[in-house]
Order: sequence, then C-alpha cells, then structure tokens
Amino acid sequence: MDKKKYEMILCIVNAGFSETVMDAAKSAGAQGGTLLRGRGTANREAEEFFHIAIQPDKEIVMILVPQEIKDAVLTGIYKAAGLNTAGQGIAFSIAVDRIVGLNERKP
Repeated sequence: MDKKKYEMILCIVNAGFSETVMDAAKSAGAQGGTLLRGRGTANREAEEFFHIAIQPDKEIVMILVPQEIKDAVLTGIYKAAGLNTAGQGIAFSIAVDRIVGLNERKP
C-alpha cells in the first residue's frame, strides 16, 4: 500500500500575524493549522545581524501538509509573512514519520 507522505511546517511570526500565515497556507492548499503562543529570546547581536528589531511576543503556527504541496505553502508563507514583512516570520518543514488520528477529507 502506498502511504501518503506528510511534512510539518512550523512558522514563527510576530504576535498578530498567524492569520496572515494561515491565509497564505490555505491559498497554497493547506487545510488548517494549530497556533501556539510564545516569546522569542533573540539578543541584540541577532537584531544587528538580521538588521531588524525583534519583537519578543511570537506566534508559532504548525501546519501538517502533504509533501507535494510543502514548497508551495512555504513560498506562500514567505511572501506573506517572511522576514522582510511586518510579521518577520521564519518557516521551515520537518519530515513526519508517522501519523495517527488523521482522516483525509475528500473534496
């Protein structure tokens, strides 16, 4: 049986930009995500290196997507909420080895 492969996309943005991330992800085919709140720990050296002011309050958006749309979702997120935007987001993906409890939606 051919199992569908998934990736977990994690995007860390300034507080208030998680909807921007999800709108971009959904436009690229993602179904939904989970939001976590957090605080950044970057220091002045990081601010100088990236040439940005770092806001400590963060939102982490976790989005599980089929591997085939991962690049489109990451590109959409980067354009909408990347480091050069007010969201100052970074995003990356992690391969998912196993999933339980996921029922695929049929179009």
